[in-house]
Amino acid sequence: MNHDETNGVYNLTAPNPVTQKQFAKNLGKVLRRPAFAPAPGFVMKILFGQMGKALILDGQKVYPKRLLESGYKFEHETLEPALRDALGRFN
Repeated sequence: MNHDETNGVYNLTAPNPVTQKQFAKNLGKVLRRPAFAPAPGFVMKILFGQMGKALILDGQKVYPKRLLESGYKFEHETLEPALRDALGRFN
């Protein structure tokens, strides 16, 4: 976090963003279980309001441009290996 050549705000996101549907599919694959069924939009709106619905269902596509330009190297550039590592599933 302390690096003399960098300053300011950085988006700390993976370099290959995925949708919630893709995330669920990858998580199901890693856990060797079926992917979660998507929640209907009206349920999300009831539970989280319009802003929550927008954030959860519409998502936010964020790219770590400045982080990559500064030379940062990701240990896992895609979701599946990151999930396997985080969940201890290497096979």
